[in-house]
Amino acid sequence: MAAGAVPEPDVPLAARLFDRLRAQTSDGIGITRASYGEGEQFGHDLVAASGRDLGLEVATDFAGNLYVTLPGRERSAKRLILGSHIDSVPQGGNFDGAAGVLAGLAVVAGLKKAEATLREDVTVMAIRAEETPWFPYSFLGSRAALGTLPPEVLDRVKRSDTGLSLAEHMRALGFEPERVRRRERYLTPGNTAAFIEVHIEQGPVLVEENLPVAVVTGIQGSTRWRHARITGRYGHSGGVPRRYRRDAVAAFVEFAHRVDRRWIEIEEGGTQMVATFCVVSTDPGRATMMRIAGEVAFGLDVRSTSPEALAEMDRFIAGIIPEIESRRRVTFDLGPNTGVRPALADPGLRAGLVAAARAAGIPFREMPSGGGHDTQAFLEAGIPAAMLFVRNENDSHNPDEAMAIEDFAQACRVLMGMLWARA
Repeated sequence: MAAGAVPEPDVPLAARLFDRLRAQTSDGIGITRASYGEGEQFGHDLVAASGRDLGLEVATDFAGNLYVTLPGRERSAKRLILGSHIDSVPQGGNFDGAAGVLAGLAVVAGLKKAEATLREDVTVMAIRAEETPWFPYSFLGSRAALGTLPPEVLDRVKRSDTGLSLAEHMRALGFEPERVRRRERYLTPGNTAAFIEVHIEQGPVLVEENLPVAVVTGIQGSTRWRHARITGRYGHSGGVPRRYRRDAVAAFVEFAHRVDRRWIEIEEGGTQMVATFCVVSTDPGRATMMRIAGEVAFGLDVRSTSPEALAEMDRFIAGIIPEIESRRRVTFDLGPNTGVRPALADPGLRAGLVAAARAAGIPFREMPSGGGHDTQAFLEAGIPAAMLFVRNENDSHNPDEAMAIEDFAQACRVLMGMLWARA
């Protein structure tokens, strides 16, 4: 435990950088910082310039991820990384991703101003290409740095607005996709002690409970069917008696109701879960007011931090489908399950964040993350990782993100307190 008062993060620096990001990457409606594009690059350049102004070490890896480092007393020790991504969705908000990078920079700048160092290096990482609307693959920048990005992704995955591959966009900015293709590892469990990501909450919990921050327990895994379909038979809405109907919509309604009831039962049993029918549609050319719908397309996304709960829902769904098919005389085709396993926060890091919040007198709660984050890629690679949420109104991925700088400051103080305890 370090002696003396905990240094104050340089929140005014972060506030100025938020303003510059907004001014330079506004699209007239929201914020657009395309992955491996102009807006993301502006953000990386801004953070790099700020790091140099502070007298910090600045480096970029072969995939374009940025590292701004305050040297520790023992340069051979594993580094501690604070960070998130800079890119945004099209017409998004200014805080999703950027809050984690600027929180790290505020903490490191605060340590620098206090002439304080930790035993290990503290590095702020600005990660490339986290938002999938640009390249439809998760955690491209972090997985490239960790050596876990499948090589075929470089050429197969194309950016949605340009049609150019990930490798082509990397080369255009002067990076080295061939090193990613060889699965070189810039970050490893051997050189990285931990990764901590500050992120705005993407739901209403902290707003509703009037709390500035939350310590994340883990990132929910999912069981997910993107292209599910129920097939029955089209028929005249007035001419087909019930006993002859093969109504796809009626089958879907029963299926959705039973899934919803099972979700309630699982949560009443003490296990957190969410279940969402994200897309539901009939064919507008064939389904009319005077026809029985013969086909329904839908997407189902079930999430939980409990692998057992996800497996239980899978078994439940597999059990009820034959019943509904037989009774309703329809056929289900769920298609491929594209879910992922839950990623639980490192217990030691999580406890450190909790202790820091309590020591600073900052009210908080613990909760899971419903969305995916770069933290998952670090956990998958065997590097301890944790997250801290900041209260944010109006959800995320839209121009109306509303994170108060006072709440951001509280998150920075929790992060600083945790680091100071390691000094």
